[in-house]
Amino acid sequence: MPDILFAGAAGRLEGKFQPASDPKAPVALILHPHPQHGGTMNNKVVYTLYKTFAEKGFSVLRFNFRGVGRSQGSYDNGEGELSDAASALDWLQAMNPHARDFWVAGFSFGAWVSMQLLMRRPELKAFIAVSPPADRYEFNFLAPCPVSGQMIQGDADTIVTPAAVEKLAAKLSTQRGIAIDYHVIPGADHFFTHQLDQLSALVGDYIDHHDSFYEEIPKKVAALCSR
Repeated sequence: MPDILFAGAAGRLEGKFQPASDPKAPVALILHPHPQHGGTMNNKVVYTLYKTFAEKGFSVLRFNFRGVGRSQGSYDNGEGELSDAASALDWLQAMNPHARDFWVAGFSFGAWVSMQLLMRRPELKAFIAVSPPADRYEFNFLAPCPVSGQMIQGDADTIVTPAAVEKLAAKLSTQRGIAIDYHVIPGADHFFTHQLDQLSALVGDYIDHHDSFYEEIPKKVAALCSR
C-alpha cells in the first residue's frame, strides 16, 4: 500500500496506491466524503471499498482531495475536487497503460463527484455509489447516465435521506441501456458502522457478476419502480 504524490491543478495530491500483479488488471479510483466534514481517504467506508477492489484483483487508488492531509490547495465547492478526481484518473492511466477496464467508486460527497466524472471520462466502465447525497446535491447532469453501476444505501442514514437515493436509482434505471443494482442495508447508518462487511460483500458480488447484471437487473428495476 505505497504512499504516493501526484500532480493536481492546485498542487500535489496525496494518495495510496495498491497495484495489481497483472499489468492488464482493471483499475478502480475511490473518492472520499466531504472534506469540510472530516472526509479523508482513510474513512472506513473508503478503505472498505479500496480493500474490496484490491481483493478482486484491481489496481486501486484512494487519495485526498485538495486541502486534506498532505494534499495542497483548499476546498473548492466540488469543482476543484472534480478536477482532482480527473487528475487522479490521468495518473492511473499513465501508471496502468495496459489496464482493460477503469471503474470509479465514491462515498457520499465522493459519490457525487464520481458520477460527475462519469460524464466527462468515457473510459470509465462502471461505478459504485455509496450513499450518494441525492437530497443535498443536484444529479440532473446524469441525462443520460453514461454507464451502469451499483448504488448502496443504509435505511438508518440520518445524513442522506434513503428515499432520495431510491428515487435517484429508480430514475436512472428508466434510462435506456442503464442498469442500476440498488441495495438498501437494513439498520445501516451513514457510515455503515456495523455493516462494513455487508457493504464489502455487496460490492464484491457486483464486481464478480458485473456483466451478468445486465440480464438480471431489469427484473429488479421493475420491482423498484413499482413501489
